[in-house]
Amino acid sequence: MLRRAQCLLRLHSHGRQSVATITRHRSYSTDEANPKENPKANPNHRAQKPAKNLPAVRNPFAAAQDRTKNTYLTMVEIFQERDVHRRNHVEFIYAALKNMADFGVERDLEVYKALINVMPKGKFIPTNLFQAEFMHYPKQQQCIIDLLEQMEDFGVMPDYEMEAMLLNVFGRQGHPLRKYWRMMYWMPKFKNLSPWPLPDPVPDDTLEIAKLAVERMCTVDLRSKVTVFQTSELKDAIDDTWIVSGMSAEQEKLLREHSRQKALYIEGPFHIWLRNRRINYFTLRADPDTQFLAQLDERQLDDDDVSNIEVPTFGRAPPRRHNQLGKLRSVHQQDDGTILAICATGTSTKDSLLSWIRLLETNGNSSIGEVPVLFRFTSTVPAKAEEIEGPASVPATSNARSSQDEPPPSSRRE
Repeated sequence: MLRRAQCLLRLHSHGRQSVATITRHRSYSTDEANPKENPKANPNHRAQKPAKNLPAVRNPFAAAQDRTKNTYLTMVEIFQERDVHRRNHVEFIYAALKNMADFGVERDLEVYKALINVMPKGKFIPTNLFQAEFMHYPKQQQCIIDLLEQMEDFGVMPDYEMEAMLLNVFGRQGHPLRKYWRMMYWMPKFKNLSPWPLPDPVPDDTLEIAKLAVERMCTVDLRSKVTVFQTSELKDAIDDTWIVSGMSAEQEKLLREHSRQKALYIEGPFHIWLRNRRINYFTLRADPDTQFLAQLDERQLDDDDVSNIEVPTFGRAPPRRHNQLGKLRSVHQQDDGTILAICATGTSTKDSLLSWIRLLETNGNSSIGEVPVLFRFTSTVPAKAEEIEGPASVPATSNARSSQDEPPPSSRRE
């Protein structure tokens, strides 16, 4: 029996070796017959390796012809209905955020909520504390955080429906929902904080924007009056445009009391921003009254000065202050000059400013016709460049005129 078992084992092992040998011979013969399928036999096997079929990400917003809000929302709906799994949704949202300005929907809350609705629901919700703190699915969460950042940059305030959407996508411990809570805490505080509220949206008409700008600057004096002139009222006017002028009763009084021997200056253009709109404005200014300001400094008592403080001791009372009568300093009388009027014109040219002076003269300010008025246009950019880089680096033709220089005779009006 033992010998029989040994013979069976020898036959079994011999059969396995023969089968392996036959299989090896077959594989060698197959590789020699098809050298393209054998990478070792073919020296250029890397160049002939087939490429993987990767899905191509296409930006549908760049090829759109009709750039409107309806087209934008339609492309978002097509992406949602195209695939159940919604692959490449992060890339799609980034492409949609990048092309919002082309469609004019960068300030539309409905569009942002439609983009958040692209994200799958319930998949990115963390199930434990470690997933919540280590930002479960960081790519998707950072995408929505960037979306909320863009909303904050454009001043778009979210609503409670967006909170419910973020809660369904990322859960209560998600980082986008934390970002939403911070926005809802700070944005309502800053929305109505400005004492000069503006309409939303800001009107496109330049005249209306100029009125808002001049009204905002004239709030320093409650008696200021904003008037809109038309240069067509003058016969010799070259520019046919509008002029928005701001002047108060106190400024008219200062203009009447101004010396006829001292010149007035039209300075500008200066800039004021109303959200994303910029308006150029000019000022009618006089040199400061140094004698009057010196008298004010002598009479002024600083209540915070403790160098000569007198403390009553042993029943001795401090000396009483004597009330002094005199002129009071107006809010328009600054240390660098007296602001007599401001204006914004449609063309911002010298002819429109000359028309402004003539219109002021014909509307209750006859004394301005007896005072020389000079134009002083300054440019702050070359002056700042000269201050930083030195006078040698700034061309002589672009240097800003100093405040002490006289303007050319052609711009002088007497």
